[in-house]
Amino acid sequence: MTDTSDDDKYRAPALSKGLDILELLASGAEGLTQVDIAKTLGRTTPEIFRMLMVLRQRGYVELGEGDDRYHLSTKMFEVAHRHPPMRRLTAIAGEAMQKLADALNQSMHLAILHSGRVLVVAQVDCPDNHLTSVRLGAQVPVADTASGRVLAAWMAPPALDRLLAEMAEPEPRRAAFLADLPGVRAAGYCESPSLTIAGVHNLSAPVFDFSGRVAAAVTIPFITRLSGTSTVGADASRQALVEMAADLSRRMGAGARG
Repeated sequence: MTDTSDDDKYRAPALSKGLDILELLASGAEGLTQVDIAKTLGRTTPEIFRMLMVLRQRGYVELGEGDDRYHLSTKMFEVAHRHPPMRRLTAIAGEAMQKLADALNQSMHLAILHSGRVLVVAQVDCPDNHLTSVRLGAQVPVADTASGRVLAAWMAPPALDRLLAEMAEPEPRRAAFLADLPGVRAAGYCESPSLTIAGVHNLSAPVFDFSGRVAAAVTIPFITRLSGTSTVGADASRQALVEMAADLSRRMGAGARG
């Protein structure tokens, strides 16, 4: 039996259409009308309408207020967090991150790789009135972040090649990103000026799972406040972050297989 016949045997057209819609809506923040979705996917409006009705009933998509544009709901994000490894990681990390954020007076977030982008799965704020934070659920280009460098630095070559292929970045940016990875791996963390916000100094450390893979990156977008409330400097904050990430790794089973 050929690969083609296997593909034909196990085709599920309705499921494929539903997944196509979800993936299309996930690629933009503005939402799309039913007509836009049908046109982009090369489908008829009636078949897209049926799919959208089912996806709305199941809570995966929703209509914007006052318009006819469809958007993804938060349900996919919620479903992903029911997956035991992710649930365990966020449960373990949350309290430790908040404790460290309070001690350092710096916000921080936890991120994973998802479809070639960095996805923020946990975020905590510090007690100060002025802070820099990343929205929970935000998806950011890998090459723009310290988190992305940490998540990629320990990848095996085949996985790294797949990630680079998924990155919608010009070749010079991908080359610069790739050139940073050996230094991150040698140091055990990433420390660099933000590529998106002036004055922010990113500190990021890896969280390893039981298999030795980097499961997540925990990152402080470090800011120096002029009011005198930044009582802990960048070097001490980075050391504390690395220590916390190492503890999270141990609790996730890193090194258990010896």
